[in-house]
Amino acid sequence: MPHSFGYRSQTRHLFQKKFGTAGRCHTTTYLRTFKRGDYVDIKVDPSIHKGMPFKYYHGRTGVVFNVTKRAVGVRVNKPVNGRIINKQIHVSIPHVHASKCRDEVIARKASNEEHKRNVREGKGEKKSLKRQAVQPKEGYFYTIDNAPETITPLPYVDLV
Repeated sequence: MPHSFGYRSQTRHLFQKKFGTAGRCHTTTYLRTFKRGDYVDIKVDPSIHKGMPFKYYHGRTGVVFNVTKRAVGVRVNKPVNGRIINKQIHVSIPHVHASKCRDEVIARKASNEEHKRNVREGKGEKKSLKRQAVQPKEGYFYTIDNAPETITPLPYVDLV
């Protein structure tokens, strides 16, 4: 049980940087561009104190709803007492990274559109493009080539 309950309490390991990355962030961090509707991951950079979000939002994914000079507004869902509240917070650029959560969806949509184009041109055959749950393995019969060998344990011998 902690004896301190401040704004950054219990963040000793939560806001810790990886080994060998101590110090200020690179200048290219500030040159990243974000647009409204982008999915972003909030990952706190402890070397930058201005624009740092509250510790709850560290590791959360949200959608950009506003872009300012040196910060972005992020819409994050927060469960509170069995309901989900839509929180809007402004976070400084070093604490925000482009999320990879949509990469698989975008790649799947592109491959589906490619397949549909090939079917229309007659280069491929029609198939269901819906995702399928992992099916159980196909059944088979196991055949024994030679007779099984019975192994029996050796009798106990006391070597004292």
